[in-house]
Amino acid sequence: MAPVAGLFADTMAGARASANLCSLIETAKANDIEPWRYLSHLFEVLPMLQNPEVLEGLLPQHIDRGAIQPR
Repeated sequence: MAPVAGLFADTMAGARASANLCSLIETAKANDIEPWRYLSHLFEVLPMLQNPEVLEGLLPQHIDRGAIQPR
């Protein structure tokens, strides 16, 4: 019998991806950032990212709130 990855994930990689997304959303909420706006901002910024060293600055607890555009 194969090991079970999780209740709603078929693989460990899928479970890890879900956990990472949930963590980002909950951290945004804890920092009074609306999660939808935060994720939308990430999806706009990440494809243009040239320096991976700035990733930490995009985390909800470090992000410049002025950079997140209101809808």
